[in-house]
Amino acid sequence: MMKFYSQLLFSCFVLFAFCASSQSQELKALVGGTLIDGFGSVPLKNSVIIINGEKIQEIGTVGNITIPANAEIISTEGMTVLPGLWDMHVHTMINGHSDYAYWDKTYLPLLQDVIMPSSAHQLLMAGVTSARDLGAPLEASIAVRDAINNGEIPGATLYVSGPFIQHKAYPGTEAFRWGVDSPEDGRKKVRKLANAGVDVIKLIDQDQMSMEELQAVVDEAHKNNLKVVAHGHRPEEIRRGITVGVDCFEHTGLSSAPRYPDDVIKMIEERTAQMNKGPLFWCPTVEGLYNYEYVRDNPEMLDNDSWHLGLPDSIITDIKNSIQHPDRLPYFQLTPSRKPTLQTKIQQLLDAGVVLLVGTDSGIPMKFHSQSTWNELDVWVNEFGIDPMYAIRAATYWPALWMGVADEVGTITPGKYADIIAVDGDVLRHISLLKDVDMVIKKGKQYK
Repeated sequence: MMKFYSQLLFSCFVLFAFCASSQSQELKALVGGTLIDGFGSVPLKNSVIIINGEKIQEIGTVGNITIPANAEIISTEGMTVLPGLWDMHVHTMINGHSDYAYWDKTYLPLLQDVIMPSSAHQLLMAGVTSARDLGAPLEASIAVRDAINNGEIPGATLYVSGPFIQHKAYPGTEAFRWGVDSPEDGRKKVRKLANAGVDVIKLIDQDQMSMEELQAVVDEAHKNNLKVVAHGHRPEEIRRGITVGVDCFEHTGLSSAPRYPDDVIKMIEERTAQMNKGPLFWCPTVEGLYNYEYVRDNPEMLDNDSWHLGLPDSIITDIKNSIQHPDRLPYFQLTPSRKPTLQTKIQQLLDAGVVLLVGTDSGIPMKFHSQSTWNELDVWVNEFGIDPMYAIRAATYWPALWMGVADEVGTITPGKYADIIAVDGDVLRHISLLKDVDMVIKKGKQYK
């Protein structure tokens, strides 16, 4: 009997030791960095962030907070610590290849198991802990999102739209574009997406739909508690989108036209004045256009192998071959004429009262998930003169609010998930430091 009790006591001791060890591994303390919490106030010097498991437990400063004795200490001295970034316009189903028709035909079978997981992992390693994935086959979108959420594969937390909703799918794209031919068909397609569990509805070419079809799509989305993202490439897309209550517009658009028409700006101003509806959000996605000529003339930038992560050599070679002549790509031939209009349009939107969100269109030709987000922020701040804190909030606080998850992520706040990144140096002075994020923590787990 004594031997039995001795074994039982020993087993309890081992179990206690294991639990204590597990708790120690779950407790982390980020110590010494300058904290930008996402709310926009003055950064906190000599910050201490206590992480317990997946969530932030406490925030303070060195000397004014007790660090648990069993916590793992991670020094952030000399670093800027900030919420994990969001990219509000990514395409995980593509990765920089220049020929969409060829890519869609060749790699559709590999999207779910190879390409989309690779894209999500690349985003995460670039400091993007959350992303809005706009346009991909429905089953693959849900499967990859859920695999990430379940901890089965590493990647940014994805908020997915599944297929585009539009007037008519382009030939060869029916797997991820759904056409609408009547108001009831529009409602039916939205219900199908909602029942499958998408997070948002992606609407394009709405100027080609009837107003009845368009209103049916938006109303059905809102009925199912889904927000609607819509292209703003053409003036009539914007006019109709505002009329039916679209929640966010994408791209600066209007091709090489120098500015938004006065009547469009007036509609935007009238919408932003309606405070009962909340802010009007806009995701301008300018970097791919603004930096094209630089990348064209300095193609060695494309040799950075960060975008190879998770891709087999055959696909890497295929992408490289498709972009070996950046000056010849049809996708960008009009871009030099569009570039001078971008800052004007951004300023028009800001003056009209919209809230800008950081999104990149990453995945388009020569624009890789591992590079696009920091480049977008760099263009905003260093080329367009946007305040760095505004830009950071457009990639942290506001996206989480738009997605309806601001009580979980988007700021570094006790009780929220520990989605945190850190870079060596002062990001508010040198936004391009985000090119090389030194530390990535998502839901308390350190990935980098």
